[in-house]
Amino acid sequence: MRAISRRLVLAVAAVLTLAACSKGGGGAVTADDMSLGNPQAKVTVIEYASVACPVCADFNNTTFPDFKKKYIDTGKVHYIFREALTGNPALAGSGFLLARCAGKDNYFKVTDAIFRAQDEIYQPGSEDLKPGVAHDVLSRIAQEVGMNDDQLNKCLTNTSAVNALNDRVAKFSKQDNIDATPTFIINGKKLVGDQTLAQLDAAIQPLLK
Repeated sequence: MRAISRRLVLAVAAVLTLAACSKGGGGAVTADDMSLGNPQAKVTVIEYASVACPVCADFNNTTFPDFKKKYIDTGKVHYIFREALTGNPALAGSGFLLARCAGKDNYFKVTDAIFRAQDEIYQPGSEDLKPGVAHDVLSRIAQEVGMNDDQLNKCLTNTSAVNALNDRVAKFSKQDNIDATPTFIINGKKLVGDQTLAQLDAAIQPLLK
């Protein structure tokens, strides 16, 4: 579990710094939300997470595929992903900017790729970025969704997009009183920290009856 930094201004600066160096609760669903599954499902699961949070990556890589198969793909759950800037804020901010620039159809493909690339990006045992690696990985992921380096750099230096990201993070974290990632809100009930499929089952199954 990662505590959320309230210093969003510093997160913006970190995002812009990475770009500059890269030359080579559960309230109602909003238009800004990225979601999967049936909007009419009886159960809504909101996950607050960061692509730079190692605990979030562990959930994404080990539990989410089974959760998706069991609940999202079957239409039983409407899943909403909301962004946080935990972990390394430069990676979090840049990763989410790229995911948004890639478009809704590619958003989860991008976030999944960044989650799975954390070990490649981070210094061993830390959340410090390996020199030059983060941009190379983001460039590779961008190419996989049809973006070239010029488009990527414009995406990462779009001040309006940076401000919108920080506004979303501030708005929703305050609205749902989020102070750590991952946090899950299941039909209004909050679960903080990494969850196993069994723990999610225990929260979701009674709501499906």
